[in-house]
Amino acid sequence: MRIILLGAPGSGKGTQAQLMVERFKIPQISTGDLLRSAVSKNTPLGQQAKAHMDAGQLVPDEIVLGMIRERLSNPDTDNGFILDGFPRNLNQAQRLDNMLEAMGKPLDAALFIDVDFDILMQRLAGRLTCESCGAVFNIYTSPPRQDGICDNCGGNLHHRADDNEETISNRLRVYEAQTKPLVGYYDERGKLETLDGEREIEDIFKDVVDVVERVEKTAAAAPAPQPAQPATPVAKEETAEKKAAPKKKAAAKKKAAPKKKAAAKKKVATKKKATTKKKAAPKKKAVTKKKAAAKKKVATKKKAAAKKKVATKKKAAAKKKVATKKKAAAKKKVATKKKAAAKKKVATKKKAAAKKKVATKKKAAAKKKVATKKKAAAKKKVATKKKAAAKKKVATKKKVAAKKKVATKKKAAAKKKVATKKKVAAKKKAAPKKKAAAKKKSAARKKRR
Repeated sequence: MRIILLGAPGSGKGTQAQLMVERFKIPQISTGDLLRSAVSKNTPLGQQAKAHMDAGQLVPDEIVLGMIRERLSNPDTDNGFILDGFPRNLNQAQRLDNMLEAMGKPLDAALFIDVDFDILMQRLAGRLTCESCGAVFNIYTSPPRQDGICDNCGGNLHHRADDNEETISNRLRVYEAQTKPLVGYYDERGKLETLDGEREIEDIFKDVVDVVERVEKTAAAAPAPQPAQPATPVAKEETAEKKAAPKKKAAAKKKAAPKKKAAAKKKVATKKKATTKKKAAPKKKAVTKKKAAAKKKVATKKKAAAKKKVATKKKAAAKKKVATKKKAAAKKKVATKKKAAAKKKVATKKKAAAKKKVATKKKAAAKKKVATKKKAAAKKKVATKKKAAAKKKVATKKKVAAKKKVATKKKAAAKKKVATKKKVAAKKKAAPKKKAAAKKKSAARKKRR
């Protein structure tokens, strides 16, 4: 299956090409990739391409076609290929067809993904690309879950510098002028398949599969194409002779025709002359006058008819011109309105996206503020509990100390009481002895006297 993908920038050719590679196991050939690869590998064609690129020039078609020829010589293209990004104009398409025919690998189909101008503007102006994995999102049609973050790998999303309205308009104008005519070119050759590109990716791919399978069946029924063989000198001579034979025959006929015509005219004139001579002279004169009058009348009518025809054609041309101008003006007006509507739509969506972003930021800030307050309240609560616990502990310690002090005082009082009792008991015990000693002392005194 040998296919060319056609469509404006943003029509989804790349996405469909990747899905086709996975489904049909045939390579996608991008001229941009071929150029980069050839330059990086420093191949002869790559060196030539680099020289033109360094000079700020476009790479000539001969070099690009040479790279495509080299790539199509690889075995992985035997079952088919998908060409993306080439051809970009009618001249390239014709040269590519000639090359593929010579290789015995003619195209089977040209798939044209058709998308309206306004949709293309929206797709390209809102496109976001992941810097890490290359995933593509759109702020209008398929926004990421989180602003600026890739859903697949978490990488940063960026908006390409050339995805602005002015650049996009220029790219689309170039496409309309140069590449869009290819649609008519392949349609005339019965190879065009048009797909509605304004639907979901899965729905478009379903149609792609149907078209490819149908074209494959048709191609399988046809005889296999053979590469063109170089002609030998003898074959070339025979071919030239065969080609020249009809021309020679036609030339001979053309040469003989005036002679035959002249002879026939001469014969007719001779016969007329003989007949005329037989008729009477007066009749001849009358017939001549009538004939002259008739010729004059016919000439006048023809002249009038010719003038009328010219006038009618001029009138029709003028009407057609006016109608064309009106149609062009109407189209221009519609295009201007569409463009204005598209710009307004894009601006509205941008504004909405900006508002959404601001609202999201405000919401996030509010949530953060609430979270901070909750955190502060929780900290305060914990601090209060700690403080209360510390106070309670201090009060408990004071209570225990007070109880201990009271207990100590009670113990000391008890000891003092016991000591006092012991002292009193000792005094009571010592009193008889003291009394006896005093009596004894008194008796001694008396005795000494």
